[in-house]
This record gives sequence, structure tokens and C-alpha cells, in this order.
Amino acid sequence: MLVSGPTIPVEPIASRARTLGDLLTVRAAHTPDRPAMFFKTKAAAGKDHWEGLTWSEMDYRARQVAHALLDLGLEPGDTVAILGPTQPAWCIYDMGAQLAGMVTVGVYPRQAPEQVAYVLEHSDAKVMFVDGTDELKTTLEAVRNNEKLLGIVPWNELSYRANRDQDARFLSPTQFQKGVLDPDRVEAIQTAITPDHTAILIYTSGTTGRPKGAMISHANILAMLPSIEKVFQLYENDLFLSFLPMGHVTERVLSFYFRIDTGVAAAYATSIGNVLNEVKEVQPTVFGSVPRIFEKAYNKVHNQIESQSLPIRTLFHWAGNLSNKRLKYTLEGYNAPLTLEAGYQLANAVIFKKIHDAFGGRIRMFITGAAPISKEILAFFWGLGLPIYEAYGMTEATVLTHMNPAGAPRLGTVGLPLPGLEQRIAEDGEILLRGKTVFKGYYKNDAATQEAIVDGWLHTGDIGSIDEAGYLRITDRKKHLIITAGGKNVAPASIERAIKNQSPLISHVHAHGDRRPYISALIAPSPIETLEWGAARQIIGNEEKDKLVEELMANPQSRSMALNAAMAKIVANKAFRMVFLEAVKAGNHLLARAERVRRYCVLERDFSLEHGELTPTMKLKRKTVEKLHSVLFEKVYDDPNFAIDVEH
Repeated sequence: MLVSGPTIPVEPIASRARTLGDLLTVRAAHTPDRPAMFFKTKAAAGKDHWEGLTWSEMDYRARQVAHALLDLGLEPGDTVAILGPTQPAWCIYDMGAQLAGMVTVGVYPRQAPEQVAYVLEHSDAKVMFVDGTDELKTTLEAVRNNEKLLGIVPWNELSYRANRDQDARFLSPTQFQKGVLDPDRVEAIQTAITPDHTAILIYTSGTTGRPKGAMISHANILAMLPSIEKVFQLYENDLFLSFLPMGHVTERVLSFYFRIDTGVAAAYATSIGNVLNEVKEVQPTVFGSVPRIFEKAYNKVHNQIESQSLPIRTLFHWAGNLSNKRLKYTLEGYNAPLTLEAGYQLANAVIFKKIHDAFGGRIRMFITGAAPISKEILAFFWGLGLPIYEAYGMTEATVLTHMNPAGAPRLGTVGLPLPGLEQRIAEDGEILLRGKTVFKGYYKNDAATQEAIVDGWLHTGDIGSIDEAGYLRITDRKKHLIITAGGKNVAPASIERAIKNQSPLISHVHAHGDRRPYISALIAPSPIETLEWGAARQIIGNEEKDKLVEELMANPQSRSMALNAAMAKIVANKAFRMVFLEAVKAGNHLLARAERVRRYCVLERDFSLEHGELTPTMKLKRKTVEKLHSVLFEKVYDDPNFAIDVEH
């Protein structure tokens, strides 16, 4: 356990700061010796262990970075870019630039050189901090013709020495660990910044064309933090586990800046692939993730139970029934009857504790967003005493706009608007928002800004509804709506969610049918589950399966040629493609007649970043999928022998 001690409420300090730089300075002065972050390193004996930094140590290192940036000739208002994994170094470079009065922009890892080049050029970045051999190669190609960039800083000295001869702009990271910016100079720089100045540039993930740079001001962030404080009750012994990309507004604001505000520590996973192992070591109390990890956990638990003996299955179903009964009282804000509570506590000690232990054993709350999650999965975790709070937000509203309150959640909704935020539904069903957290606009793109903000209202691009108590329910993206040949408006997200939740073999579902006579679906199989299915039937060998699973666990976002080739062998098996028939049928039962899928086909691989079908934040690029697989969709409708028919 990295953090322990009594359960004492935190003392937020955002109200005492004018800028992000101020925020760190105040925090370091307020709780200098409390842990700010933990990271894994090797001891002299070669064994991994967790080390920590206090808030005062982090402030000192950030002031070293600030000193070096100004010493290079950069000025307050200049832009500094950061490309690398979610690690303490990312945070230190970010806050170092903030203390120097600069604007920071995160660049997503594993992008093509032209994508990196666009962000660096468009943002007018002067210095770039970059980690990793592959990312350095990408950066070198991306900055070849960039005359604005003055410095490239590898995160470690070995990378600097190995690459410094390739570009005269390479700078040693040790240069950022020498002098320290004087506190008086920091104060003078921060005083000169107005709260309306841009603090960070967040480039949208670009599901439709070039990404846009959202300008988020100091005032936006410092208005957001007190609103979050009123929703999240944090304690001094809380601990986050951080692994989502820092380039994204969620990890940056909701996790990192909010922790500076509250003084709560985070442990940084060594990689996404190691999260499920390190969560047991770290034992966090707060865990935020996209829905996929909860879907995987849910499916794994149920698959393991179904493979057990009848007595064990019976015991699990007994426990599940108890948790469902108790959950009804929990969601309505009442205590369960004593007999029910006693039975539940027994079930918790015998069965549920193992699931708690899989997440470290100390989880107080899960937080999820960015994509829909099924009500069934939410109810399952809530019933176990592992509440998942579904949230909603967007970059243009400084990350978080809605959250289910702890005392009165409504599963299946994204909750109530944060304090100080107004919401309403436009005539066409679009969700509109207004408040101090609405961003300044898009950098160098007045036309897009005027389209996004009309009469002070942010047009979210999402379709939804508000119930009688003010809870918001999301339907889909406005631009994603399918209009069938019969004139019916259909939300593809509802279709995709209904089918995807029926089988762990499904990674993604893409519903298609605009101007078509009926809805069809393209199913992308889930890699690990597909490999296991194929190995069990000797379509691929166990050695090949184990090697590819190990590759996926090390880098869950990777889709190598070897993996795609192995999956293609399995998908070619007709029995595998027919496995999805029951999932589609079950999903159809949850849908209106116009929404039901009549034919489907299975892609021979998963959707991937490599093929351009997913954004760096793993959102589906619908237009790219439609274009890339246009021939396949035509065959679904024109070739009666190609796709699989679904009986209604």
C-alpha cells in the first residue's frame, strides 16, 4: 500500500490560485511533504519498487524546467509540446512550462509523422519534449521542415546521446536539471498572466478531418476544479492509478490538475499493458478508465463462473440475486433490511472479495466516460460494492460537464450538470451547454469557433434527452445518425452497444445503413478472445496464441501484422463467424424494429490505429470505416452469399 493513514477530507486550494502555475505553487506551500506521485524503478539489486515525489520536490523540478526554457530564449506565451507516456516526467515538463508562463500542448503517442508535424506546426511549438525511440524517429521526420521549433529534448540522456547528431536542435535533458527559477520570478510571471490567457491547447482526436486545437484558459480550468470538488469527495489517503494519455483533456485536467488542487497522490502505471497487474500492487482508491476495461472484467468473471461446477455456479447466482436486491435500496438512498444486508455481507466475504482484490482491494469509486457503457455492467459492479460513476464531457467544455451524484445515481444516464453549468436540448435534439468552463475557441479557426459557440451556448454535437430531475441521457453523435431508405432516424450507437454487450468475442460493432433499405453491421472481433477460440479448435497453435497474447498484453493498442494474419485464419472459419449470430439476435431484441440488424459480416481483424479506423483516444472514425470498407458494405447488400442473415 503506497498511501495510508486516517480518512481525512482534503483541503482544495483552487480558489486561492489565478493560474495553473499558481496552483502548483500554492499546493507545494500548503502540503510540501505529502506524496504527489509514485513511479516504478529498479533498485540496486535489480528488483522493481515504487518511489515517490512530494509536492515540494515536484515544484522544485518544475522550476528547473521553467528556468531552462526561459534560458533558451523562450518567452511567456510561447508554446511547448510534450510527447510521451503518462509518467511523472510528462507532468513535470507540463508544470515547468506553466511556471514559465507558457502554453502546453500534448501530442498523442503512436501517430504518423504527418499527424505530429501538423500539431507542432499549427500550435507554433518552440520546444518539444519527447520520449521513446520510435517517437524520436517520428519526431525527426515530423520536424524536418519546421523552422519554428527551436529545441527537441529527449526524456533521458542515453536517448539524447544516441540521436544528437541527427538534428542540431537536440538538447540534453540534463540542461533542464541545473538552474532553478527563483520564486520571485515565478510570482512575477504568474502575476502578468490574466486568467483568460490560454493555458493549454488540446487537439481534438480528429474523427472528421484535421484535429482542431481547443484553447482552454486558466479561468476555464480554475472554474472547473471547484465544480469537481463538489462532486468528488476525496480524502488524504486516496490514491489514483494513472495510465490514460496525458495528451487527452481527461487525464490532464480531471486527474492531474484536480490532484494538484486536492493534494491527492497518483501512481503511474509503467504501461497500459501492466495496469491489471500493477493495480494490485498500488491498491488505488480511485480508478478511471474507458468502459472497455469494465466490459472485459465483466465478461471474464461470467465466463469463469460458467466454466465452474454446478454448486459454484449456484452459489454465484445466489450472491448475484442478493446484490441485485440490495442495489435497489442503494440506488434509492435507503439501507437494506438487516436480513438482506447480512446475506450480502456473507456473499461479499465469500465471493465478491475476490473481484475487489483483482482491483487492489481498496477501490472506493470507478469513473468512466468517453463511450457508452451498458446498464447491466454498471448494475453488476454497483451490486458488488464497486460503484462506477458514469460521466460526460468534452474538450470544449474543459473535460467534465455531467456526473452521477454519489447519493442519487441513475444508472444509464450520465448524471446531472456540474454546479454553475446550464444545459438545454435544442429543437433537433442537440445538447447545448453554457457556463464558465466553455472554452475560448479553436486556435486559428474562427469559423469553427463560431459554429461551436452560438449566443454563448456550446453546441456539443451530441443528441440526448433530459429527464424530469435534470439527468442527461446520451443517444449518439448528431452527425452519426442514420436515415434509412424508409426515412427512419436511427442512432448507430444504440445498435452497436446492444450487440457488442452480448459477447466478449466482439471488440467493435459498426452499424451501417444510411439511405439503405435496412441496417447491417460490421463486427470487429476481440483479439485475445479470438486467439483463444482459434487455439482451442487448433486453427492456430498454442505457442502462436501465447506469443500474440503476450504481445497484446505488453501493448494492448497494437495490432501487428502477425496478429492480423492469425485472426484472419480464425475468421475464415465459418463456425467462428456464426458464433456472432446469437449475439446479434439478442441485441436485436433490445432494439426497435427499424434499428434491428438484418445482415452482418465479420472483419478479419480488429479496428486499429494502424489502419486509421481509430483515433489516438480509441474512438471509432466512422467516416474512415465507411470509406475503407465501402466495397465490403456493397457486398453485404448485393451479394446474398456474402453476409450472414439474421432471423428476426
